[in-house]
Amino acid sequence: MQNAPMFTPFTLRGLTVKNRLVMSPMCQYSAVDGAVNDWHVVHLGSRAAGGTGLIITEMTDVAPEGRISEGCAGIYKPEHVDAWARVVDFVHTHSDAKIAIQLAHAGRKASCEVAWEGGRPLPEERAWEIIAPSAIPFSELSQTPRQMTDEDMERLIDAFAQGARWANDAGFDMIELHGGHGYLISSFISPLSNTRNDQYGGTLENRMRYPLAVFHAVRNNWPDEKPISMRISAYDWVEGGTQVDDAVEISKLLKEAGVDIVDVSSGNVTDDPRPKVEGLFQTPFSERIRNEADIPTMTVGNVGGPEQINEVIAEGRADLCCMAKGQLFNPYFAHHSARALQIEDYDWPKQYRAADFFNPSD
Repeated sequence: MQNAPMFTPFTLRGLTVKNRLVMSPMCQYSAVDGAVNDWHVVHLGSRAAGGTGLIITEMTDVAPEGRISEGCAGIYKPEHVDAWARVVDFVHTHSDAKIAIQLAHAGRKASCEVAWEGGRPLPEERAWEIIAPSAIPFSELSQTPRQMTDEDMERLIDAFAQGARWANDAGFDMIELHGGHGYLISSFISPLSNTRNDQYGGTLENRMRYPLAVFHAVRNNWPDEKPISMRISAYDWVEGGTQVDDAVEISKLLKEAGVDIVDVSSGNVTDDPRPKVEGLFQTPFSERIRNEADIPTMTVGNVGGPEQINEVIAEGRADLCCMAKGQLFNPYFAHHSARALQIEDYDWPKQYRAADFFNPSD
């Protein structure tokens, strides 16, 4: 099969990815004092060797108190640059994948156990102070955050800017800002978590003021030829929260500011459970944003097989397809998809070319 949309290149600024498959960011809770290690080299490197076009790292925090857990990755001190450079160098040396770092701060969702210990807020003797736009806890069990001051906001703008400089030093090809899922940037955007009565609260334009200030600081400290995406929660799934109409307006503001592509997710802004949904449940949000805000999008959420990705790209519903759990299950999803679609002259890694002649039914 020639010209399968999944296996066409896509360009943002000076970055071209070889196909439309993205490894979605997924926390691994395996860093030590923010420093990534061998696990991350193997975890991210195997998906690069597996043919994925763009790898996005797990949420990487720009300040130690911005970590979800003690095991979360960071880029808040110089030692982290060399740790991340090992990952980036492996990806660039052993594949033609591109790699982005997702910069973030957990805000009111920080100071929790690692996922496999339950993910609950840390006990008082291990917890650290958390901050947010408003003093509203994430859940009934959560610590109440301290409302951020102007000094807090300036300090974290500087931290995001420093994170961008260090990300460039580590060799990353792209930055994604995490503006979704109830973390710090997202909690400014959603009226459910931002009840400020100053210039950073109230109207959508005011609630976007701080997220855009963070973006501009990152853009000003990141090479012009390298793109920046922002992940957003396009729908809060809670009455009174962000609606898809709002997400279109948010994306227009992001485009005007210079964001290159919007990574369209939803929910997790409160602890209210999302309703059970079928595959591609967030793709309608991506489609609306792409077409009404006139900005490239990534879709994420229950993305299935290669035929589904081909349809999404061909129908103009998204420009890139992020896959999370599917690539945990199958690091070689891209290679297997190329085989299933009978892509001619597919460029297998030289170490794996014998796999092109393997027939599992023999």
